[in-house]
Amino acid sequence: MSPTQATAEVFWTAFKALPKGAQENFLDRLMVDRRVRHELEDKLDNVAVDRALKERGRVSWQTLKKGLKS
Repeated sequence: MSPTQATAEVFWTAFKALPKGAQENFLDRLMVDRRVRHELEDKLDNVAVDRALKERGRVSWQTLKKGLKS
């Protein structure tokens, strides 16, 4: 584990140890920071796209790209 990963693990452990109200306050502060909010939104969007692509009947990006090139 790299030092950066170890630091992230310490922060994660500390966050989980907070009471629920303090966790909510912390998350509220994260969402006020525009850069952090955009990073989180991007990650959530990527997860949603990945899940949608795994659903039955969905067409993969590769298939769509091939269709556009023809």
